[in-house]
Amino acid sequence: MKRFHVHISVKHIDESIAFYTKLFGLPPAKRQEDYAKWMLDDPRINFAISARGHAVGLNHFGFQADSADALAELKTLAESAAAGEVLDQGDATCCYARSNKHWTLDPQGLAWEHFFTQADTAEFGHDTAAPSGACCIPMRSAAADAPPAAPACCLPNQATPAGGACCG
Repeated sequence: MKRFHVHISVKHIDESIAFYTKLFGLPPAKRQEDYAKWMLDDPRINFAISARGHAVGLNHFGFQADSADALAELKTLAESAAAGEVLDQGDATCCYARSNKHWTLDPQGLAWEHFFTQADTAEFGHDTAAPSGACCIPMRSAAADAPPAAPACCLPNQATPAGGACCG
């Protein structure tokens, strides 16, 4: 079974946690100074928010797999949908978790993450492709029909112009 995943970048974490706690009727399953996650069962969703300098709004969509086999199935679907343009991060630490993951982009450039979480971690994460230490999220280069950029693969933050090289 899979769990739908939505990650939203927010301006004020405490204000947003209070709002979503009331909206969902329960507190976050995981909370850090700059991050919170609700693991809802009805509907089955992993809903996360973070205040880490990204532009406010939708950060990315995804599916959380419950096994390595389910993740492999998701990768096959992503490769088919995106003509093989999948950014494989393998074993990554991101969002206070260690996960095996990969990314793809839809035709509009929206990032989709597929991941299988192996363990919680004490740190938000880091990525060698993101010098700022941010987790890597693919972005399409300036040309509308261009494939995902690699290794400069992060959504721009508020201070980076659209199409900027990486999070910073």
